[in-house]
Amino acid sequence: MTTAMDLVAREVRARRTSLRLTQRDLADMAGVSERFVRFVERGKPSVQLDSLLAVLDTLGLELRIADRASQAERSLVGQGRSGSEAP
Repeated sequence: MTTAMDLVAREVRARRTSLRLTQRDLADMAGVSERFVRFVERGKPSVQLDSLLAVLDTLGLELRIADRASQAERSLVGQGRSGSEAP
């Protein structure tokens, strides 16, 4: 299963390489460590949000949040219940 961080890792790596930047170049430009860039590109699940946003901004990328069904909602639908019914 592909996680959100796997998707972020893939996009960051692809954009960095398309811009012909090394991990060191990106780190210097974003004000983070080269180690942090490696963690992001490996899809480490726990990274500092402010540092991740700095990397994304440097690459001209942004993080977006969108509505989607929660695990609880999917469970209820699977049981034939709608979200408007009382438990």
